[in-house]
Amino acid sequence: MEADPAATADRLLFALKTHGPRATAALAAELAITGEAARQQLQKLQAAGLVEARLQPQAGAGRPRSHWALTAAGHARFPDAHAQLTVQLLATVREVFGEPGLERLIAAREQATRTAYLQACEGIEALEPRLRRLAALRDGEGYMARVEREGADWLLIEDHCPICAAASSCLGFCRSELEVFREVAGPRGALRREEHLIAGARRCVYRITPITPITPIAPVEAQPAPKMRDTAG
Repeated sequence: MEADPAATADRLLFALKTHGPRATAALAAELAITGEAARQQLQKLQAAGLVEARLQPQAGAGRPRSHWALTAAGHARFPDAHAQLTVQLLATVREVFGEPGLERLIAAREQATRTAYLQACEGIEALEPRLRRLAALRDGEGYMARVEREGADWLLIEDHCPICAAASSCLGFCRSELEVFREVAGPRGALRREEHLIAGARRCVYRITPITPITPIAPVEAQPAPKMRDTAG
């Protein structure tokens, strides 16, 4: 039974969204379809303005290879949490209440998010399960989040931002989320943002470096001074 072309197209878009630019052969292998089937669907998506071919720089000699990537219209196929309405509401808050009012709004959202995330992680002490719980929460909110290991560190990866339009108009949302993530990681991990969608990256990536607790050194008990023998005769 042949695969549904529409389903194949959606899977191709999802693969490019989650993994970034890919060659036709890599996409075909990932979807378990023939290279020709992948090529036909990609050409249709290109004609629809959803994907485009981009030349990838080569490390050594040789011709640059062409990889497929999502266009802005392709990214727009994923949920954006009513972007236009959100941006309009933020503009209204800024106009009516000024920047202090907007900051209060962000602070209230930050506190609500912090409370929900910390409650969900309650009783989980180790760093890895806390991060995986955080990724599951974010994935459920539409961020297409996951956790991966890279050497001794962990990466929290978000392939999509459902509030991208709102975050672009008010960077306070991104600043607020970063602080909440650091609190969820707790004292066992140092968290920093390495890739930022708003800054031009294709996704947001946070690196968490485990922190080894320092074992306190027990104080050395003072030894009594040796008694001096009386040599007076």
